[in-house]
Amino acid sequence: MRIPQMRISPKFNAMQFSFLANMNTADIPQTSGVYAFYKDRQFLYIGKAVNLRSRARNHFQQPTPKDGIFIDSIDRIGYIETDSEIEALLLESLLIKQHKPKYNVIWKDDKNYLFVAITKEPLPRIFFTHQPNRESPTAWYAGPFVETRAIKRTLRALRRVFPYYMYAKAAKPHANKPCQYCQLGLCPGPNPDAKEYRKQIQKLKAILEGKKPRVLAQLQKEMADVSRKQDYERAAGLRDQLRDLEVVLSHARVLQPVQEKQLVNWREIQAYFQQIFQTSRPLSRAEAYDISNIQGVSATGSMPVFIDGIPSRTHYRKFKVRIAGKPDDFAMLREVLTRRLAHAEWKYPDLMIIDGGKGQLSSAMKVISLSPNPEAKNILLCSIAKRHNELFLPGNPNPLLLQDMPAFVSNFILHIRDEAHRFAITYHRSLRKKSLLK
Repeated sequence: MRIPQMRISPKFNAMQFSFLANMNTADIPQTSGVYAFYKDRQFLYIGKAVNLRSRARNHFQQPTPKDGIFIDSIDRIGYIETDSEIEALLLESLLIKQHKPKYNVIWKDDKNYLFVAITKEPLPRIFFTHQPNRESPTAWYAGPFVETRAIKRTLRALRRVFPYYMYAKAAKPHANKPCQYCQLGLCPGPNPDAKEYRKQIQKLKAILEGKKPRVLAQLQKEMADVSRKQDYERAAGLRDQLRDLEVVLSHARVLQPVQEKQLVNWREIQAYFQQIFQTSRPLSRAEAYDISNIQGVSATGSMPVFIDGIPSRTHYRKFKVRIAGKPDDFAMLREVLTRRLAHAEWKYPDLMIIDGGKGQLSSAMKVISLSPNPEAKNILLCSIAKRHNELFLPGNPNPLLLQDMPAFVSNFILHIRDEAHRFAITYHRSLRKKSLLK
């Protein structure tokens, strides 16, 4: 994939990193920012963090399988502190684009990395895409952004300061009447001043390029200019915009903090599952599934993902069930699992935990057996019934009781089961609310 070129601010270069003298992560500050791992002065990996010390330390104390590939090769650690989470997010994107660290590039998946696109029109529109240049070859792009949720939260926050149009294919920028976003102050409305609107979009682009000081200085200059002209209403508007931008950039929470202390002992949990499934295969990725509906209406499926016992929310997926007619939980589960297995690029799990009893387990086994991908046959399956907290295994007529398991195993199973239920019912309620508003 060709990544569109974007001018990198000269402020953001390797010389801006502060380096640890002795690889002691205790010397890293507990602030937001960007960190980098090196080998022979070459970038191996660049990441961002709410708390730099906790995040960098986490790579060493709780290494993921990916960390294990390069963690022993690191001979230098650098970091850059930022004033806010948003600045850390934007700086990470710029540095990855500039330096192309080996392991950021290797793990880059076009369907996971996100770009922000701004169309080149009289009234520019904004959209998100995983495939730059495809939707709009002439658009301006910012990215790649590793954390999808974080950049979407950032754009939502910035929209309060710089109202903009969202892109929709074959649609005009705006209808002739004000929309609900106009009432919230997030949309320029049906007939904006095109020149002024483009100026606001340029400021938004500059923020995405990491040029916060330039935008703040520009707003201050504009405010001073209109004040000298005694246009006090316009000056007040610029003052409010300046204040709002500073608040958003300083206080918006867009990143997911990393827990420094692991809440589960994954090695022991893994050993327990290896024992009951009679396998020596390493287990890392676990997925849980639940279905939520009311008499078949607004049916949803959820797929929370845990890696080494820890929720990996960037990998969560939700499904809007397409089956119509009489409610059939088994058919809905089969649909969700079939659609999930069609996405081998998400990486198949080592373990699937289905919310339900023998019937749900049988449905899941059937889907696995019919999958055309031979890798699906390696997935371990079990189901957890709520009533007595029983764990059902394929080929085993007698369920295992959670109360008879070690506490760290039963707690993990209940955690991932409850997370699947929470995620499914949240999406179900969202769909019901939307249907009621129609």
